[in-house]
Amino acid sequence: MSLSTPQTIAFHGAGFSFGIVAARYNPDLVEGLLGSVLTGLAKAGVKAERITVVRVPGSHEVPVAAQWLARPGKRDCVIALGVLIGGDTNHHEMVGQSVSHALQQVSLATHTPVINGVIVADNLKQARARCVGSINRGAEFASAALEMAALHRAVGRKS
Repeated sequence: MSLSTPQTIAFHGAGFSFGIVAARYNPDLVEGLLGSVLTGLAKAGVKAERITVVRVPGSHEVPVAAQWLARPGKRDCVIALGVLIGGDTNHHEMVGQSVSHALQQVSLATHTPVINGVIVADNLKQARARCVGSINRGAEFASAALEMAALHRAVGRKS
């Protein structure tokens, strides 16, 4: 992910509904992302009762739960959260690619925006910086979700 993020656009989110899928693997890091996402949505006026959070074992299970939440007409946007950290093999990269492709397919098949908030990091230091440190990816995911929810309502949603 780039460190040069787009300028945030303010949206009033009171009328939007969101689904969030959060992996239980690497729980402290995923909780950091989730907390930042929820804070960002709340600051935009999204009511807690308009946010559905579901948990899955790991990042590989995120896309199917995202698909369940993204049923057409049910939510304005779905946010997928997980953390994959490198080890002695490239397994984290393979899972990250698979999840990324699957989330894109969910979005295209359901016509519901899906924000890919699955962090793929080479090491724990990188993951911490993005999940609970100086690079607030959770806030970025919330901002992207608000923007896509507004766009979905404006041009894409058929409900």
